[in-house]
Amino acid sequence: MRSNIIIRMLERHEVKTVWQIERREIVHEIYRSVGGKLRLQPEFYDVQDWPEGEPEIYMPLLLDCFDHGGIFLGAYAGEQLVAVAVTDARPGQDYPEVRQLSFLHVSHGWRGQGLASNLYRQSMSAAQERGAKGLYISSTPTRRTVEFYLQKGALPVLRPDETLYALEPEDIHLIHRF
Repeated sequence: MRSNIIIRMLERHEVKTVWQIERREIVHEIYRSVGGKLRLQPEFYDVQDWPEGEPEIYMPLLLDCFDHGGIFLGAYAGEQLVAVAVTDARPGQDYPEVRQLSFLHVSHGWRGQGLASNLYRQSMSAAQERGAKGLYISSTPTRRTVEFYLQKGALPVLRPDETLYALEPEDIHLIHRF
């Protein structure tokens, strides 16, 4: 990781800056959950930015998470937010012993430098300090993202959390128990 990165908690007024993260990515394969097993399949996407309308949909959810004690960790290069991880402090509906890692993104030019791993470890530690027994992850189904979580120790759930599944049925739902 580059030495000029500072990781710190975001303040409420900084939550809106998460949309500065450059989401650009070329995707060649995605995972699908079929009968409780992960199946890799070819699917091409040239992601240039956040999907249209996503900031407007998710901003109120992020602020609600923040207002209920959510853990917002930001990685900064100077004044620029280049990566962020958000963990909800509230128990999940179907898995009350874990907390949802609801947001983990690293800007395109900063990937591959350990930022996601560092933020993930710090998110796990913060959740564990608050009594959680693990993290629930509703992962974007891209190969790179799903394999990141699997390599960290997360496992697919046989029965996704109903509320989170209803929000994002195409995601791969995982739990990383501590």
